[in-house]
Amino acid sequence: MLWVKALHLIAMVCWFAGIFYLPRLFVYHAACDDQPGRERFKIMERKLYRGITTPAMIATLVFGGWLVSFNPQGYLSQGWLHAKLTLIAVLIAYHVYCGRLVKVFQDDRNSRSHVFYRWLNELPVLILVAVVILATVKPF
Repeated sequence: MLWVKALHLIAMVCWFAGIFYLPRLFVYHAACDDQPGRERFKIMERKLYRGITTPAMIATLVFGGWLVSFNPQGYLSQGWLHAKLTLIAVLIAYHVYCGRLVKVFQDDRNSRSHVFYRWLNELPVLILVAVVILATVKPF
């Protein structure tokens, strides 16, 4: 069980690294005014999303599900896990939205400023803080 927990945490760290960095790339991409720079950002965004962030999300979900499978009745009866799973659902929606933004930038259809992406970058920070508190403190 401890190995599964370690793998879950490693995957989660990788997922959040991608989730934190991808919107930062959007900030720079939205502010970029030269074509070679925009093309470079397109490659970076695509590789980060498809090659690191999405596989890390899948691994996080697989290992998290595996952890719950060790004692499903025990875990699923605890309120903190329901709150955590709700936040994970929000994070998955955020992840999918970022994937759509990768496509928007890929097709040169971005209409938002770098300021929008700076604010967008804050949501996963709040989710991370809440998830870590829920998983460690288990307040309810």
